[in-house]
Amino acid sequence: MIDFSAAARVTGDLDVRWIHGTAPGAANTDPAVQVHAYDSHTYVLRQSKAASYEAPFIYLLFGNDRAMLLDTGATKDFAIRQTVDELVSDWLERNPRPEYGLVVAHTHGHGDHVAGDGSFADRPGTTVVAREPDAVREFFGFADWPGEVVTFDLGGRLLEVTGIPGHHAASIAIYDPWTGFLLTGDTVYPGRLYVVDFPEFAASLDRLAEFASARAVTHVMGCHIEMSRRPRRDYPIGSLYQPDEPALQMTVAQLWTVRDAARSVADRPGVHKFDDFIIYNGPCRAAVIGQLARSAWRRLTRREGVAP
Repeated sequence: MIDFSAAARVTGDLDVRWIHGTAPGAANTDPAVQVHAYDSHTYVLRQSKAASYEAPFIYLLFGNDRAMLLDTGATKDFAIRQTVDELVSDWLERNPRPEYGLVVAHTHGHGDHVAGDGSFADRPGTTVVAREPDAVREFFGFADWPGEVVTFDLGGRLLEVTGIPGHHAASIAIYDPWTGFLLTGDTVYPGRLYVVDFPEFAASLDRLAEFASARAVTHVMGCHIEMSRRPRRDYPIGSLYQPDEPALQMTVAQLWTVRDAARSVADRPGVHKFDDFIIYNGPCRAAVIGQLARSAWRRLTRREGVAP
């Protein structure tokens, strides 16, 4: 049995060059799913841009009794399922168990995070949590959504789960004391923060910032990279090649900056650019159309991948 409590905040490895698409005219050599071991019980996966321009990040956390897969990616194929099966099999070879479960949960219910759910439907010993808010609240045992913090036990690896609606009605954040990861889905990440319900979003960020400050958070881990290394500059929607990406991981200080930024634009619908992220307050349809036009122009002029 692995003692996940005595050795909390394990030192892991985030020195990784993520797959970020293929240069125009070059042959695609990216794997369908990139696998990076933060430590021997924690994996970060990235789906290839050849599969979906969204290229979401997915998390696999192992406990003594079961593992949790957080999100299933942006496509309906079996690439994520096959990758997870291989990782679970390898883990069980190193840590034999007579029985071992898998929980498939989601940071939130948008299509680029739940598209692969169907591939896990027939997997033995697997529970797939539905995407709807009521199903999420019932599964994790929330009595007071969204402000309550509940514990979810993977078998000695105790995760803390709380609600952070605003981007999506069923958005959750998960804190893992073993790694110090705070998993924030599409609520906080280096990219475009799309807000459907701004009062909920702002309230969620208030709670999340306080939550993080009361815990030994090592990294704030979202599900996308859309910014470039140039402050206030993002790769447009649909980009298939992003060679100048910043790191995936953010800091608690950056989380507080997101919180303060949200407060500053709460009463101003529209697109608001900051150094490490961009807040979309409301539908911003004209801005989204402009993003798509910008992406198309970059491809036509073969500027795909050039720093924005």
